[in-house]
Amino acid sequence: MTKAAGPVRGVWYHAYVIIDISSRYIVGHTVGRAESAVRTDELIRETITRDGIVPQTVHADRGTSMTSKKVSQLLIDLGVTRSHSRPKTSNNNPYSEAQFKTTKYTPDLEPG
Repeated sequence: MTKAAGPVRGVWYHAYVIIDISSRYIVGHTVGRAESAVRTDELIRETITRDGIVPQTVHADRGTSMTSKKVSQLLIDLGVTRSHSRPKTSNNNPYSEAQFKTTKYTPDLEPG
């Protein structure tokens, strides 16, 4: 998840993205006005339902939605191994960080 600038100065959105590391394809995504464990849970469920694939491992940052009881319990119930970035380290997932950088800093994609 990352914060993305909105179309109006000072307005930010939270972009949630699920990337399949093997193929580097984005398999799930959504955008919200605030970070939300409920929305994260919904995104994971929607992605699994649509694709019919339960991941073996989910790697994420230590954001409040990914470490929430709701999401943690969902992953435990699904038998998914959870992996988290080192504390206070935002660059521990090179796949998502590279994708977010491309999205945030590509001139044609910038708001305005």
